[in-house]
Amino acid sequence: MSQTAQDQPADSAPAADQPGHNGRLYIETVGCQMNMLDSELVVAALRRDGYQLADNPKDADTVLFNTCSVREHAEHKIYSALGRLKYSKRNRPQKVIGVIGCMAQKDQELIFQKAPHVDLIVGTGQLAEIPRLIREARTADQQPRLTALSLGRADGSRLQVSDSFQSYDPLRDPEMRPTPFQAFVRIMIGCDKFCTYCVVPATRGPEQSRPPEHIVQEARVLADQGVREITLLGQTVNSYKYTENGRIVRLSELLLRLHDITGIERIRFITSFPKDMSTDLLQAVRDLPKVMKYLHVPAQSGCNEVLRRMKRGYTVEDYREMMGRINDIIPGCAVSSDFIVGFCGETEEAFQKSLQLIRECRFKNSFIFKYSPRTGTKADEMYPDDVPEDVKRRRNNEMLELQNRISEEDNAEFIGRRVAI
Repeated sequence: MSQTAQDQPADSAPAADQPGHNGRLYIETVGCQMNMLDSELVVAALRRDGYQLADNPKDADTVLFNTCSVREHAEHKIYSALGRLKYSKRNRPQKVIGVIGCMAQKDQELIFQKAPHVDLIVGTGQLAEIPRLIREARTADQQPRLTALSLGRADGSRLQVSDSFQSYDPLRDPEMRPTPFQAFVRIMIGCDKFCTYCVVPATRGPEQSRPPEHIVQEARVLADQGVREITLLGQTVNSYKYTENGRIVRLSELLLRLHDITGIERIRFITSFPKDMSTDLLQAVRDLPKVMKYLHVPAQSGCNEVLRRMKRGYTVEDYREMMGRINDIIPGCAVSSDFIVGFCGETEEAFQKSLQLIRECRFKNSFIFKYSPRTGTKADEMYPDDVPEDVKRRRNNEMLELQNRISEEDNAEFIGRRVAI
């Protein structure tokens, strides 16, 4: 869900004064599928508190921004939206404005500095606290500046930090889904890969896998609600590993358990890490009819030196070997990827190697991004952002053009064919 917050100095009367509910909520979500799921859970919790959804921030008593810190553009979008709410907050001090998610976890003090009219900031692992914090903000005598943040990785033991990143996934709100037939299911949170360009290990915390029985139970509830397709989510979803009764349950076994749920007809999972693409997982994708023959496996670069600087933990040769196993075990499997262009030290030769990898692998799709330095990452500390912006833009466009051409050629093969959708 992504909306554009547009607020004017003039506001309608507070909806919270109307009988029958606690007020009207507007939530704007930017970022990944994990954020979309988080917003669904937040809305479900607030509906239980009596809130109704508003179509725009002007009509809302509570405005929440669920944020992303992966790229600078996403942060600028949030600050612009917050700026448009300044006059509204001045005219209606009782309106509660909150920033939640990854940007909140990373930049709480900066947010209060740039947008002092914000009432509450809630990090990725404390979203269950939002109903309570809104109640506190609404009854405060003056602007409260409330925060609820998970522990940083250096703030305690791994168990303490992991426990501070709460999960409350059984709460769902079907109206927040793009369609009533599809739903996301989080099977793990956090990341331990520590790629040098990425803020996710800091904002989402340590890698934790949910108990298999909780995931299966949630999928059954979704099936009873009419959901037919579920997408399993994890920052590196194929790293899923949970110790159950003394034995390790991996993603391949979890897929088998989900496959038996009546009503669920399709199962997907994203995003996979190349180094963790095991043969048993590929065999499960091949052998389980409900599991889609589709894998999203970011390469990020086709140059070993760039991959080393990114600290991806594999070489281009490793990636090619993985693609070979995919093609051997699951003939015709659709594979998509991610690429970053203009990363620190990326030469023209290095960029051409990425283009060559796309030509070889013929990805069904690739998500292509210009490198954006992120404060607090190792890349920002260790390497200069030395690729000019115009070069990044040109490489981005050139790679998009190549990928679009390959995608169109592959899509053309389906002309005249009848397939299930």
